[in-house]
Amino acid sequence: MSHACGVDFGTSNSTVGWCHTGQPVLLTLEQDKVTLPSVVFFNAEDNDISYGRAALSNYLAGYEGRLMRSMKSLLGTSLMDGQTEVQGKALSFRTLLSQFIGELKKRAESASATTFDYAVLGRPVHFIDDNLQADQLAQDTLEQIALAAGFKEVRFQFEPIAAAFDYESRISKEELVLIADIGGGTSDFSLVRLSPDRMKQLDRRADILGNGGVHIGGTDFDKYLSLRNIMPLLGLGGRLGSQTDVPSSYYFNLATWHTINLAYTQKVWRELQDVYRDIQSAELRSRFERLLNLVEDRDGHWLAIKSEEAKILLSDQDAIQLPLERLRSKQMMEACSLTLTQDNLQQAIAHLTADVAQTVGKVLKAAEIRPEQVNTVFFTGGSSGVRGLRQQIAAIVPHAKPVEGDLFGSIGAGLSLDAARHFGRS
Repeated sequence: MSHACGVDFGTSNSTVGWCHTGQPVLLTLEQDKVTLPSVVFFNAEDNDISYGRAALSNYLAGYEGRLMRSMKSLLGTSLMDGQTEVQGKALSFRTLLSQFIGELKKRAESASATTFDYAVLGRPVHFIDDNLQADQLAQDTLEQIALAAGFKEVRFQFEPIAAAFDYESRISKEELVLIADIGGGTSDFSLVRLSPDRMKQLDRRADILGNGGVHIGGTDFDKYLSLRNIMPLLGLGGRLGSQTDVPSSYYFNLATWHTINLAYTQKVWRELQDVYRDIQSAELRSRFERLLNLVEDRDGHWLAIKSEEAKILLSDQDAIQLPLERLRSKQMMEACSLTLTQDNLQQAIAHLTADVAQTVGKVLKAAEIRPEQVNTVFFTGGSSGVRGLRQQIAAIVPHAKPVEGDLFGSIGAGLSLDAARHFGRS
């Protein structure tokens, strides 16, 4: 028996849901978890592939291999048609994404004991900002990848609209809702009229008053938290003996998930050695040695994980102590640790949250909706817990009540409802 499912292929985490006996159900994808981190690890020692938490665990355990994360960020970019070397062989990024979505499909079918030939896939409002052609190319590419993974037919739904459908299944009266979906790679917003009566309709276009999005998400918050607070421990911002700055490109690559592996080439290693020879300050030399050791040990993904960990902790706490035990140099052999505060996070990402808040204003203006007309802000997406971002959105719609959905599951649940409406096989 064939069924339809909803697939939320996320930058950081992915889910698959289906409507079972009329109710949206997220399927377990790894152990007892309904989320599968969007991570692949190619183990060079055992010549096998692991996914999700197992992939991160194998990488952090020190196995030799290649870790890939934030793969969704490749869609719509020139990198999408490129390839990378894995286990001594060339692997195209299209094949990599198809393998991951195929793994989602296989695990969902195992959990549900059924076959999924049809799917509604979530997509951000904009894969690529201000480029309609590249944006359409990204969706077309994702469709081709999903078909190659084994689906017979796929449709697409905006991720914040899917979250709206999930919230609508739990309300008792009509509301004008601003859906705030802050994911790993994008921040998307939709203004939608929701009600128990409206949810019975198949065509909901008249209820969608506005959409908008910007290509800023949780991985960007991680990146700039790292650049401002962690990378200086590795020499970023230092001055060389030639009276030039230490090149920043190495740090930007290491702080950006899908470019970390660019730091591991022989060309970059030779450049780093040249930079090291031009350092005169003993303190900067020690800091730069940390960078050399990090690159030599291929610990870039570990450092990115530490920055993500700090961001998550600072969503709930005013200050944290972040252990950075793998950062070492000849002169600084003691375990490295960094104190980070809520202010450190907000200052690092202030330019990003300002752009996100500006997007909210544009959505309201385009829809000709006054801020006081918005009844509810529904937060979803794993990065919507960032405190400063919520405060900026609340300042724009001060009368709206904040509601927190399932930060990782609302979109998948909504997509499963949409799949049942469109395909009628759930």
